[in-house]
Order: sequence, then structure tokens, then C-alpha cells
Amino acid sequence: MKPSRLGKVLKNPLGRVSTILISLFILIAILGYLIVPDPSPSANTMHLALANAPMGTEVDVLLIPKSSSNEEVGFIERWFEGEPSPYREVILAEFDTNDVTFEVYHPSEPGLLRETEFEVLDTVGVEYREFLGFGAELGELTTHYGEFSIESRTYFLGTDKYGRDLLSRLVLGGRVSIAVGFISVIISLLIGIPLGAAAGYFGGRTDRIVMWLVNVVWSVPTLLMVIALTFVLGKGFWQVFVAVGLTMWVEVARVVRGQVMSLRNMEFVEAAKVLGYSSRRIIWKHILPNAWAPVIVISAANFASAILMESGLSFLGIGAQPPTPSWGGIIRDHYAYIITGEAHLSLLPGLCIMILVLSFMTLGNTLRDALDVRSS
Repeated sequence: MKPSRLGKVLKNPLGRVSTILISLFILIAILGYLIVPDPSPSANTMHLALANAPMGTEVDVLLIPKSSSNEEVGFIERWFEGEPSPYREVILAEFDTNDVTFEVYHPSEPGLLRETEFEVLDTVGVEYREFLGFGAELGELTTHYGEFSIESRTYFLGTDKYGRDLLSRLVLGGRVSIAVGFISVIISLLIGIPLGAAAGYFGGRTDRIVMWLVNVVWSVPTLLMVIALTFVLGKGFWQVFVAVGLTMWVEVARVVRGQVMSLRNMEFVEAAKVLGYSSRRIIWKHILPNAWAPVIVISAANFASAILMESGLSFLGIGAQPPTPSWGGIIRDHYAYIITGEAHLSLLPGLCIMILVLSFMTLGNTLRDALDVRSS
């Protein structure tokens, strides 16, 4: 028995590894806020006292309930946008719950400690004097001491220059890149397939008009066109989807046109014409199902290109806007650290880009071999 197309892909070692890596990236991106250490929106919880903390940094955090009550966030909203923390967090250097005394990091003077005392009023409550170190006003809050809690926290990949958890931002940055890849490829297919099919099937004036449009778009450098569209549509997360997708359809249109032109004179197409089927039905029901193989291959390559373009746009500052995390944005914020002891701040997102792009390119090559009828 001949192996299936999918079996051929998985039988190939490179195809198997690339499929596993892509599936892993997609799974992590889908889970997103549900698995990251910092589930706040955009993983934007800052602790300036922990800026550029090395990998594996362990700290104790004093969690202070916020005075204002937060509305409960639903599962779907938390999955998409995260959940604001109900606590104010203070990074502790040392603490002694018996004396109700805490020593916290002083953010404005890294390396120094500032002592914050909880003066015991009675056995029921304490007077809390809040000190943040940025010139914030002192506030008083009377509450039961048991409502405060201390948790131990580990920053497995350290923190960025703003004291944000790097692991959380890498995970959410992957969500941005993969989302841009999916949406951009879908946009390119929605535009490229109909135009390419119409040009290849009808020929004549239709073909000349479509190919003129393809050649005009193709003659403009892709990155320059994406930058121009981004400036027209505005900077932002959703604008990147549209800008990247509107530059990728030309490759899909050319591939589909060539496939349709090679199939439109086949016997099964002539038989469909004799039976009186409409051109629309012949194209969508008979021709395109036999032309999916090269479209799938070019889509895998376009996915990799979309990730690279999104990262490049974010690096230039015209892609996903802060505080939304993206791999290109993380590199932009920390590329100067590559010659210091914190090189991982820019190398890790670069490594994620490289692995994901290489996986999609390898999968595309494997699919090309598996879907080639001559190798069947």
C-alpha cells in the first residue's frame, strides 16, 4: 500500500521535525495567556528594580489587594486579551512576618534597599503605608494582615529592560507572528485564487488585465509596498495583516493561473462543458481541486515570508505597537545588549524567528516532494 501524502511528509525526517516544531509553536500561541507566567494584558507588568535580571532569577513578591474592585474577566476575554492583576506587587529583598517588616528594592536607585514597615495597630489590622520609590504619594490602607500574601516567583528567561517577564512576552510575541502569518496567507488566497483562476481559464483580455496588475504589483519591492500600505492604513496590529496579505497574492495568482491553463483543456473539463456546466462550477468543482498542491506549497512559503515581514516591520517601529509584544519589537528594544552580558534579550526572539521560518520553509519543500505526482 502506498503511503498517503501526509504519511510521506511525516516519513521524511525534516518534514517530521518541522511539523512537530510548527505544531508546538501554534499550540503555545493558542494557549497564550492561559500558560504564561504574567497573564496581564500584553504581559506588561513592569518591575524596574528587576530590569535586565538574568535567567532563573528568583524573587519574593508582596501581593497587595487593590482598593478598587476589578470586574471579573470572562474566559474568552482572558484568552484573547489577558487579565489585569487584582494585586499591586512589591518585589521583596527580605521580609520578616513576625516583626511585620519588609525590605523592598528601591526602583529609582538600583542595588539599594528601602525599608517599609507595617505598624501594628491591634490584633485585627495594620496600617499600610505604601511606598513605591517613584515619588508617588503615600497612601494609607487599614486591612487585615492575612489579606496580604507573599509568593515566590521565578523569571526563567529573565526580564527585559523594563523589568517585564521575557518568557511571557516571547510567547505572546509568537502569537502575533503566527496570527499575521495565518491572516496574511488567507487574504492572499482570497485575492490570488479568483484572479489567477479567471486569468487562466478565460484568457484573452481577462488574462491581460490580471497579468498587468500582477506585474505592476510585482515590480514594487515587497517591503517598500508593505511600509507604504502601513503608512496609509496606519500603524497597528490589524493593519499589518492587511498590508502583508495585499502583497502576497501576486505569487498565488501566478501559480493558480499556470495550473488552470494546464488543466483547462483536459478531457474532464471538456466533458463538463459538454454537460452544460457553468464556468464557475467547472473552475471551482473540477479544475481547482486538481491544482491545490502547488497552492499549498506556496502558502507555506508565504507563511514564512509573512513572519519575516511582520518582524521587520515591528523592528522598524511600524508593526505591532507597544506595549503589544512582538519578536521584532523585542529585538528592536534590546539589540544594543547583544555585546553585553544580556545578549539573550535579542538572541532569543531572533532564534524563535529563525526556527519558525526555517520550519515552514522545510515543510514547504517536503510538501512539494510529497505532492508531486511524478514521485507517486
